[in-house]
Amino acid sequence: MSSFRKGDHGEPDSVRFEAAGLRWLGEAEGGVAVADVLSEGPGWLETGRVHQSGATAAAAEQLGRALARTHAAGAPHLGCPPAGWTGEGFMGKAQLPLRGTPGTDSWGEFYAADRVLPYLAGAVANGAIDTAGERTVRRCADRLATGELDAPQPQLVTGPAARLHGDLWGGNVLWGERDGIVAATLIDPAAHGGHAESDLAQLGVFGAPYLARVVAAYDEVSPLAPGWRERVGLHQLHMLIVHAALFGGSYGPQTVRTAARYA
Repeated sequence: MSSFRKGDHGEPDSVRFEAAGLRWLGEAEGGVAVADVLSEGPGWLETGRVHQSGATAAAAEQLGRALARTHAAGAPHLGCPPAGWTGEGFMGKAQLPLRGTPGTDSWGEFYAADRVLPYLAGAVANGAIDTAGERTVRRCADRLATGELDAPQPQLVTGPAARLHGDLWGGNVLWGERDGIVAATLIDPAAHGGHAESDLAQLGVFGAPYLARVVAAYDEVSPLAPGWRERVGLHQLHMLIVHAALFGGSYGPQTVRTAARYA
């Protein structure tokens, strides 16, 4: 098997966290394939290489069905780390708050406290979000924290949390042939326990091939709760505000516009 070797993002533990996430996601029976962890060391990770090809509609539908099963493998609680990991996690160059023990049962309270507000100060400091925008994001977080925007998990997720990839933008889905069939392989996770709709929503932040087919196939296997379309932006807010904090620019206004829909 050919391999791919990558370094850290200036945080030596980030690739160790990635490896833990790949192993955890890979344990899901019938779930999406993940890059094989071949070896790792201080500040580096070696995985099996995916020989890429173009996506197909059939492969996208299979991704949706398999992602439903990955999520259904579950997680002990909201914000939990992948098995075997302790401490904080990473999402690219950003820190990712994790909870070693169960906390709130409210997804909205968890999401506001651990997935939105930790990045707001950074986005304000770099000028991506102004004072008025900060107030809008905080109003959205306050509403989230009440639990008013909570919704049930998809049908197959029977426990308190879904097993998430956590950074599922289109670039972290590689399409390649296995035994002559095009299929998806996941890379670069920020794995944790959360709401399954978050992974699906993140696929739409920068676009993904045949996204409508991915979601439709997912919904056939594990029906989504009513109103899921109206919640897509809410679940995208984490990825947007992380980008606003890391990169600034137009991500700040985009974050504020999205938060305003739910404030």
